[in-house]
Amino acid sequence: MTLEELYAGVDIQDYYLGKITQVYRSCSIAQIENLKVMSDRSKLNSNYLPNTINYFVIVESTAGLFLGELFENKASRKSIFEMANNDNSHDYHEVSIDTVALMTAESNRFELAGFKTLGITDKVYLATDKIYERFIQSLEFSKTDEERLPPFASYLGKSTAAVSLKASTLFNRHLMCIGATNSGKSTTALAILDKVVSTRKKALIIDPTGEYRNAFSDDEISKITLGVDTTISPSKITMEQWEKLFETENSSQGAVIAEAITSLRYMKKIGDNSCYLKVGESIDEIQENLASVSREDTDFNIELLPEQIQQESVCEPDRDSNYNFKYRYDALKANSNASLIQKIQYQMTNTKFLSFFSDDQNMRNLLEAIYEFLHTPNMSLYIDTSQLGASEGIGGMVIDLVSNYVIAQEDIYPFVFFIDEVHRYAKSRYSDTEFHGGLPLLAREGRKNGIFLYLTTQNPKDVSPILFGQIGTLLIHRLMLNDEIRAVESHLDDYSIKHVRKLRQGEVILSSVNLLHNMFIHINKSQRSQDNETPVL
Repeated sequence: MTLEELYAGVDIQDYYLGKITQVYRSCSIAQIENLKVMSDRSKLNSNYLPNTINYFVIVESTAGLFLGELFENKASRKSIFEMANNDNSHDYHEVSIDTVALMTAESNRFELAGFKTLGITDKVYLATDKIYERFIQSLEFSKTDEERLPPFASYLGKSTAAVSLKASTLFNRHLMCIGATNSGKSTTALAILDKVVSTRKKALIIDPTGEYRNAFSDDEISKITLGVDTTISPSKITMEQWEKLFETENSSQGAVIAEAITSLRYMKKIGDNSCYLKVGESIDEIQENLASVSREDTDFNIELLPEQIQQESVCEPDRDSNYNFKYRYDALKANSNASLIQKIQYQMTNTKFLSFFSDDQNMRNLLEAIYEFLHTPNMSLYIDTSQLGASEGIGGMVIDLVSNYVIAQEDIYPFVFFIDEVHRYAKSRYSDTEFHGGLPLLAREGRKNGIFLYLTTQNPKDVSPILFGQIGTLLIHRLMLNDEIRAVESHLDDYSIKHVRKLRQGEVILSSVNLLHNMFIHINKSQRSQDNETPVL
């Protein structure tokens, strides 16, 4: 593409600045010839501020059209005598330019410049809004014909240069939105979700606060609320999932849970709503009864699980005087099972566990609703988990269960898995240093199945390092603490790191492995309803 084609529709001389006078490995310096543009900008958009820095320029070179970012702007200092005599012979104005990309004569896209550099006397021009937009479109490595999402932001300082990216650019290496409280994370989340849902792409939204409930209509998205109209049926959960829910420490604890659940399934089968007592009972009879439990006998009373695990603390003794085998109490097994019983009892008595794990026939089953979502095209699902509580371990258990459930499904339609405030659900209930394993597993293996994570958090250090290491795209709002900034500094250059603390509400640094260059953007607030107003004191 030629310079004239790039500036089609405008007078190119109105954007002329000057010529390159010095070339270095790290940057180039241009001397301003058109000094009027620094003071009289009546012919230009009000967004153009050529007497400042951080704006783009086009440099016409023999190698093609270079896109440069201006990072230094300086003018000569006159002495009082020169000012008095109006002597302009020694006056000069220089700018320092960092080359960002190159457009060759055969191409209409900007690409990395590589080892190609500017040359002395190359002409420099202000970049127009249309050039900004072309640069934004060229930032994406993906060269497929995938349709871009509608614009959700504008380039910072260039209000008319809209940011419109492909869904794969944002999501195919997972997306995380990071920022301090009131920095605009929720607004950013809704702005992008709006484009995903409005273009009929699939999204699974888990909302711990309920602030997105009224953002989408019932025609756009199916809505359920855990504990109000939806529960998780214990009969639908596999033994492996029970182990993950109760975070068993070893395989023996998982085997104990399996034995206890099988015993409760037998009691439910015969219509007895109590524990299966085993001490002093015939071993042959009990084994025969348990063997009669079929795959269809899945229901059981989850409230009796701790007591039933206690009943599993038995062993086989020697024959009695009548040559009968009967179970006897085993103190060693009882001590081994004590920690597991305490863990399950804690979940049931100190959290809302029993509110979400029930067989209420009047409510929808969560896993069935997710199964329908996964296998229905163009369907999105909203799950309100605000009834779980902000700090209860049950929330992490449910997220872990859902994560392990969706990764196990086959032949699903690709979707975006959005979890707001993911730090609430990341850490294990029983250890400050351990994390739930479901989301890291999705981050590692989900892309193969078409599952793309979109997470928001206040501090990346609150999520698993394994999970954070799999995130390829970051939307970084204002961060204040040094450890938070250190967590993301590998995604930023020196200039970006210095400005993380200076970002205003709604301003974001977009960093991605799918982009040629980091972007400073301002999120366009969605017109959808959002219940996130901060009360006035």
